[in-house]
Amino acid sequence: QVQLVESGGGLVQAGGSLRLSCAAAGRTLSTYRMAWFRQAPGKERELVATIRANADSTYLKGSVKGRFAISRDSAKNTVYLQMNSLNPEDTAIYYCAAGPDTSYVLTSPSAYNNWGQGTQVTVSS
Repeated sequence: QVQLVESGGGLVQAGGSLRLSCAAAGRTLSTYRMAWFRQAPGKERELVATIRANADSTYLKGSVKGRFAISRDSAKNTVYLQMNSLNPEDTAIYYCAAGPDTSYVLTSPSAYNNWGQGTQVTVSS
C-alpha cells in the first residue's frame, strides 16, 4: 500500500490557476502509473489525467486538454496537476491515485488500488 497525500486545492475565480500536489510517504511512486480523478457532487468519479511511471506518456481528459498538465518529480516522489484557465465546471474533489504501470490508459477508478483523501477545488464564476 502507498499512502498518498494531496494538497494545493482551494477557492479560485474563473480563469485562475491552481497546482495540485500528490506526495507519497514510505514508498516510492517510481513504479506506478499515477492519476488524478475528480468527483463533483452527484456525479461519478472521473479520470482527469494520468501519467506512466517513466513519464513518457500522459493522458488528459478532453475537456481539460490545453488547460491542465500532469507531471511527476521522482526526486520528490510527487505528482502534480497544473490547472490553468479554471472554470466552474472544474469544481470537484480531486483525488490522486496510484495503479499498475500498464501501457494502456486505465480510466476506471477500480483499476487503481491506492488513493489519497482528496482535495477540494472550487471555482467561482
